[in-house]
Amino acid sequence: MRSSTSRHSDILVVGGGIIGLACAYYLAREGRSVRIAEKETMGAGAAHGNCGLLFVSDLPPLCVPGAIRHELIRTLKGTSPLYIKPRPDLSLLVWLLRFATHCNRIHRDHAMRARDSLLRASREFFDALVAEERLECDFDHRGVLIAFIDPVSLDGYASINRLLEPFGLGARRLDRQAVRRLEPALGDDVCGGWHHPADSHLRPEWLMRSWSQAAKKRGVAIEENCSVTHIDTQKGRVQAVGTSRGRFTADHIILAAGAWTTAMALSLGIRLPIQPGKGYSITMARPASYPGLPLYLYERNMVVTPWKSGYRLGGTMEFSGFDTTLNARRLDNLERSAALYLKTPVGRPVVERWTGLRPMCADDLPIIDRVPHLKNLYIATGHGMLGISTAPATGRLMADMVAGRKPLVDPAPFSIQRFSGLR
Repeated sequence: MRSSTSRHSDILVVGGGIIGLACAYYLAREGRSVRIAEKETMGAGAAHGNCGLLFVSDLPPLCVPGAIRHELIRTLKGTSPLYIKPRPDLSLLVWLLRFATHCNRIHRDHAMRARDSLLRASREFFDALVAEERLECDFDHRGVLIAFIDPVSLDGYASINRLLEPFGLGARRLDRQAVRRLEPALGDDVCGGWHHPADSHLRPEWLMRSWSQAAKKRGVAIEENCSVTHIDTQKGRVQAVGTSRGRFTADHIILAAGAWTTAMALSLGIRLPIQPGKGYSITMARPASYPGLPLYLYERNMVVTPWKSGYRLGGTMEFSGFDTTLNARRLDNLERSAALYLKTPVGRPVVERWTGLRPMCADDLPIIDRVPHLKNLYIATGHGMLGISTAPATGRLMADMVAGRKPLVDPAPFSIQRFSGLR
């Protein structure tokens, strides 16, 4: 993609993932000149290989009451998708302690309301975006089916569903026979399921490609293979951003580089409570018997996504720092887990084995805010596993903030100032 001849723009967005693209797109729609600086290629990070669920019913945060005890038990049983690589890492220890302090009902209820505001707005924006820009991304709105192989877990999900019902996002419970009528690709060990009709799915790398083209048509200049080397500040403002492709200036700068935002913020004296959460996926041809609906395999915390164009298994949560090497054992476990639920769990050939880093915030809510001590610097990161699901609303919220108008979504739950001692 060609860069603009000017080194100055109204807005400079650092990061060409789904969140950076959304911010750039909605600001460009308002007639502002926008540049994206991406260290690799557009969508090369966490947006590329995830399972593409627009999971608007995923309201409870990871830090719910009992989450730590639950994962310890699953780790002992060998069924947990969580892995923490043993290493001396003070920042990870602090993050885990922060996470633990949020595992309570008060935060759970607060986070559910906040996540609902972003997810609900994004669902509406997505429908308009796909239609208006004619995005080619295998967009499908038939809900998500949560499948169970443990009757106790199937019954236990009723308590989660009760939390979702006041938001109008309750699921329909299906017994052993009903779940197979809805999804014949499920295996004999599946004892039931819950169907969430409000959810959708798409192919994320296709979304990034199509949406990036739409942004270019609206005037967004995209600088790929453009790594940030330093950020110059003076008198409470960012003066310039130095990159491997030269020095850029802008009236407003948005840091939206996913997990890598943390290092950039730290160079400015800002400590963000964000850790990279490593996920894996396998993309393949559709098997002979494949599901028609995207599936969330509950006991294994993984997703199976079918598209017209392919098929993907994805999941796991690994805290290994910024290590992006593929772990064959973790990938093989995706196929083994899928075999517990599906008649034909894998297809051939395999198109891609992938890993990527999600920006995981300690309270499982994103940070979408202006930095208090730098008047023209904004941060949009920490979306965890809801980056695609919340991208349009994040972009709109950021456009409202930059314009100084009343936002459509209440920004208070996503304030950077909710964390003490960040600077």
